[in-house]
Amino acid sequence: MIEYRKAYLSDIESMQNLIQPEVESGVILPRSNDEIATNIRSYMLAFDKEVLVGFCALHVHSYTLAEIRSLIVRDGYRAKHIGSKIVKRALDEAASLGLKQVLALTYKQSFFENLGFIEIPKESLPDHKIWADCIKCKHFPICNEISLIKNI
Repeated sequence: MIEYRKAYLSDIESMQNLIQPEVESGVILPRSNDEIATNIRSYMLAFDKEVLVGFCALHVHSYTLAEIRSLIVRDGYRAKHIGSKIVKRALDEAASLGLKQVLALTYKQSFFENLGFIEIPKESLPDHKIWADCIKCKHFPICNEISLIKNI
């Protein structure tokens, strides 16, 4: 049975280990341990017994807008709705905070569309997103990710 909970600082090493292959391939942006620690309250984790099998962060950009970032599900656990359950929990948290919209940048467009996100032009992304995050990407400035948003 998969259990979901907010992250603890003691989870950072497991989170980094899980995400490392996707960081190396350029699918997910690298985050330092300190950056994760600073934002630890934004992470929702999924565990199978004691094994971390997935997580994502709900990063707040403004009083109306947040972003789903760093979504990962361990190989062998994919296609079991764990990713969608993690994102739904993040969306519930966004709603409870009073946010109006949640954005996602992804290579998995249909996954987010199935959760009610709709595609938007990348040009509509906040400037601080581009200069704070996208510039760190190994694919910048040629980005193949799709921008999507969900009203909540």
